[in-house]
Amino acid sequence: MNTHKPSNYLPVRPEWLARLREPALEPDLPIVDPHHHLWDRPSWRYLFDDLLTDIRDSGHNITATVFVQCQAMYRASGPESLKPVGEVEFVNGVAAMAASGTYGPTRVCAGIVGHADLRLGEGVVDTLEAQIRVSGGRFRGIRHITTWDADASLLNPLSLVPRGLMADATFRTGFACLAPLGLTFDAWIFYPQLRELADLAQAFPETTIVLDHLGGILRIGAYEGRGDEGFADWSRAIGELARCQNVVVKLGGLGMRINGFGFDRGVDPPTSEQLATTWRPYMETCIEAFGVERCMFESNFPVDKGSYAYGQCWNAFKQLTRGASEAERTELFSGTARRVYGALDI
Repeated sequence: MNTHKPSNYLPVRPEWLARLREPALEPDLPIVDPHHHLWDRPSWRYLFDDLLTDIRDSGHNITATVFVQCQAMYRASGPESLKPVGEVEFVNGVAAMAASGTYGPTRVCAGIVGHADLRLGEGVVDTLEAQIRVSGGRFRGIRHITTWDADASLLNPLSLVPRGLMADATFRTGFACLAPLGLTFDAWIFYPQLRELADLAQAFPETTIVLDHLGGILRIGAYEGRGDEGFADWSRAIGELARCQNVVVKLGGLGMRINGFGFDRGVDPPTSEQLATTWRPYMETCIEAFGVERCMFESNFPVDKGSYAYGQCWNAFKQLTRGASEAERTELFSGTARRVYGALDI
């Protein structure tokens, strides 16, 4: 069952999505999807079979994927700090199913980004090492969500954090434990926090930081109607962050409620051409600032599924890069993801 009603997500409507079918453009182009979730929540189930259906129906050549934490299947008992280990255990089981080849060629969850509470300081090492042990060699890093804004309507109640968390001394002590273990940090923030992330990146140049969803585009609530002003603020901050060579960016995640593009309000789902036209200023700004070697396309499914189907998402990315060289497209669709997250053929 994919229909759901949580107010912080756009509802997935299978009948609405079915109103538009597009064949895959360039179906042989190898793609690594470096950002998706799996979960079983009240009234919203998105597990291995659901992702496989989206991949197969899309017609795109998804060779591997990276799972990113979403508070799924935490352990029900034991120390609080080790409960997130359950998510890695769960996802590694899915990855093992995919690696058997029984379900097709895609190496689903070949990379795993889990969660560990960096506010544990040096104590977070116990959590990280436990995740490494249970991951079958697939654990690549963590995401500790740090989204904060004065407008509470923008916040996900599952991931509430205090203001200024990235500057907190204990958080940074925990953050310092990532690089020695060869682990990355996925950053989910809102765009007014981009300069805070730049400060963190400058303080830890040896740690690879992956900026999720173009830095958190906000166009609702307190940010509604800001239009060109908001884009200019975001663009300036992106340019400053790009000077940090240890930061890479995921291009996607623009189908969320907070983005306010209204894709979900049409009689029919948006075509890939419509998506590409809307996304182009954001995507091209990031690619120009970071270079293709530090950019990677992502699906952010199933969160973005409230706005468009998996196939339209990747078709839009392909349309956006029609003028790019073969080498540039390889970086954007698979090369950067493989370099940042390591071997994805496990």
